[in-house]
Amino acid sequence: MNPNGLARDDELLGQSDAERAGDRVVRPFQLFARRQASGGLVLLGCAILALAWANSPWAAAYWQMLGVPFAVSLGEQVLRLDLRHWINDGLMAIFFFGVGLEIKREFLVGELAERRKAMLPIVAAVGGMVVPALVYAGFNFNGAGAKGWGIPMATDIAFALGALAVLGSRIPEALKVFLVALAIVDDIGALLVIAIFYTASIEWRGVALIAAFLLALWVANRIGASRGSVYLILGLGLWAGFYMSGLHATLAGVLTALFVPARVKIVPGALPQVIRRGADSIEAQALDTEPDALDPDRVAIIGEIGGSLDAATAPLQRFEHVVQPWITYGILPAFGLFNAGLAIDATVLGTLSTAVPLGIMVGLVLGKSVGIGLASWLAVKTGLAVLPEGATWRHLIGTAFLAGIGFTMALFISGLAFAGTDFEREAQLAILIGSLLAAAVGIAILLTTKATPAPGPN
Repeated sequence: MNPNGLARDDELLGQSDAERAGDRVVRPFQLFARRQASGGLVLLGCAILALAWANSPWAAAYWQMLGVPFAVSLGEQVLRLDLRHWINDGLMAIFFFGVGLEIKREFLVGELAERRKAMLPIVAAVGGMVVPALVYAGFNFNGAGAKGWGIPMATDIAFALGALAVLGSRIPEALKVFLVALAIVDDIGALLVIAIFYTASIEWRGVALIAAFLLALWVANRIGASRGSVYLILGLGLWAGFYMSGLHATLAGVLTALFVPARVKIVPGALPQVIRRGADSIEAQALDTEPDALDPDRVAIIGEIGGSLDAATAPLQRFEHVVQPWITYGILPAFGLFNAGLAIDATVLGTLSTAVPLGIMVGLVLGKSVGIGLASWLAVKTGLAVLPEGATWRHLIGTAFLAGIGFTMALFISGLAFAGTDFEREAQLAILIGSLLAAAVGIAILLTTKATPAPGPN
């Protein structure tokens, strides 16, 4: 294994087919988990900065910045949005594009690709969405804040993995995979909720534009288009269609990702031969003449090797590798900075015992943990699923509390449900408090849990 953690060709050739297949699943997950965990710390820093800024003597500058308008024109068409809306409707579409790539990868080669392994996070995620929504509805039945029932449903994967990272090697790797898979199913549920329940009205000309660009994306997928520029242009057109239609524009990111090909143009097994051939040619050149980095033959050989490497990598993997750092260290911190700002005063603190904040906090802390725990117990006891390898029920309950960290998606849905109302501030504070409580309880449980193999279902 080289210092970067990547296996050399001779190491890969010494592996069995099963080991190589396992590597293809585990290595992308490990990279993804490390990036999300470190990104969670950046996101936390930006959220703290937003809170500090919004409650400082310079708070007026913060609120003014959120309202700064930016316009994009195409001919006579002009789209003018303020900074916060460009982030929430524009940049977050890229975030949802990354979510879509993760979803597709997980269903093709990840934890959700094998039915028995996939059942536990799927069933647990459903329980973790339904119970918090019911808890919230119980507090707000027929009340003015009833529309916010979707707020406590989704898990913030960056913060949740960041919390697990704090615990280090005491947490079984399979438990981290379970949490990622659960959060991805959560995201699917949240996207459906946004599309179905948080759309005020539909403009059918926009729907026609959506259909046209979806058809174009399908054609691009079928012909194996692999250039990022193709999906960028078609994705922008799809975004415009969603924006015109009244459906939330960020959904365009997910749908674009689902059409990105997962096929390769060269058989991976043939790649070492291409690389060896090229290396032999470069070595032969070096023996005959003084090496010249600009020699046309040498450049052509290197170009052929580079093209083969691209052809042996699925566009899905390549795009995910490119966009994830931008999402993790750019887009999500920007979202946190310009959405977590909350002026905390006696007025908003006095609302914590009212229906909307109580529904959110209880939904995140208890609704999530009870929903995930109960659904998982039923799935395992009925033989539908098995516990993650090396994990106990106490591990799973601790992880279920961590799934109550709902920061990013919860803030996003609260903005859709309560935009421009007093409930928005109440919801923001409740999300922050509920997420912190869920994280504290989850970490405390996992810190006091011994890693012992879990028994199978009775």
